[in-house]
Amino acid sequence: MTRTKRMYIAMVVMFIGVTLILISDTLAGEKNKQDQCNGGNGYSSVVNNDTENQIKRDKMHQPYCIMENSSSDAFAEDTKKVFILHSYNEGHICGQPQHDGVINQLNENGFIVGDNLSVYTYYMETKSKNNTPKLIQEQGKLALEKIRVFGPDVLVTLDDNAFRTVALELADTALPIVFSGMNGRPEKYDKMRPCINSWDSPGHNITGVYEKLHIADAFRVHSNLFPGLKKITLITDYSPTGKAIYSQILHEFIEQQPVCRWEILIAKSWENYQEIITEINNDPDVGGVYDVALLLNDKEGKTYTAPDIIKWTLENSKKPEIAVNYAFVKLGYFGGAAVDFFAMGKEVGLKAVKILKGQNAGDIPITQCERYALAFNLSRAKALNLTVPDEYILASDDIFF
Repeated sequence: MTRTKRMYIAMVVMFIGVTLILISDTLAGEKNKQDQCNGGNGYSSVVNNDTENQIKRDKMHQPYCIMENSSSDAFAEDTKKVFILHSYNEGHICGQPQHDGVINQLNENGFIVGDNLSVYTYYMETKSKNNTPKLIQEQGKLALEKIRVFGPDVLVTLDDNAFRTVALELADTALPIVFSGMNGRPEKYDKMRPCINSWDSPGHNITGVYEKLHIADAFRVHSNLFPGLKKITLITDYSPTGKAIYSQILHEFIEQQPVCRWEILIAKSWENYQEIITEINNDPDVGGVYDVALLLNDKEGKTYTAPDIIKWTLENSKKPEIAVNYAFVKLGYFGGAAVDFFAMGKEVGLKAVKILKGQNAGDIPITQCERYALAFNLSRAKALNLTVPDEYILASDDIFF
């Protein structure tokens, strides 16, 4: 074989080798991109902006995640990425309105899903399934890994479990964080791990919107509806959220005294909750129930969440319920002045917009949502033989029949 032929064969072999390497790298790149979109497991999906498909799960305690994007290239250079971490499940009556408010505000400010915005949503499901301390911590670790893979420009945490298990772990990192719907005081979390200097100047990499319950306002509205009101009974539970709400109630009552007598009862179990409702029914002094028991277990270990509790209460309670938020009114509670989670989400979304436009999270003041919604369920009023005055109906943000 001549030297020329040997050189020609060597060049052909080299060309084939380089081609195989390029093909291998391309396939690997496509796989990595797919893995990034899937968040590393089989429970996520790229969802068209106009589609609402629930992601099926293979394991009992495995939550799922959704990436909303209708663009062919989910990670273009000009695309911003927002990770929304839910403490609860998809469609939860507290978490979902906050989520919707965030997306609405982002869209109003030019960040459009499928155009220049990718939104990755992860549900920790810490009410319906993963509701033990161990399972909640496990979900926090899973969420941290999802966040690492997705690489968001902003992390939004909804409610306390997400903030406590994930945001605190990411304090003083390069990732800006905006919390929403937090019942625990920011000062409390700062004692657990330094993360917030003050409300006006939080510093670090965290800001957000504290969930104000507007309890004094709710009591005032209820008292105006029912002159001569003697007492309102508040019911909470022993879950982490229930304990935070208990402290929050006391804090708000220190800031603004209620207009009538009140008491707080803590339901230890599902059976105990039923006993409490029976006692309230038989107490002529109780003119209203502020029910924030959101997670209960019975003696057999079965879990009851807000929809279950509300359904049973509507069938057995004889007193008008002051709803903590207007979603509870939609589910059947009497109503009154309630937390507006959608407005809270919009306020959170505005902070996220400022961050996406270049502002530091630590320079954005922490606020509490000052707006509350006025809502009534007239079917419930009729069942209780009560009448909502016309002026309240006309002033309401929502009326359900």
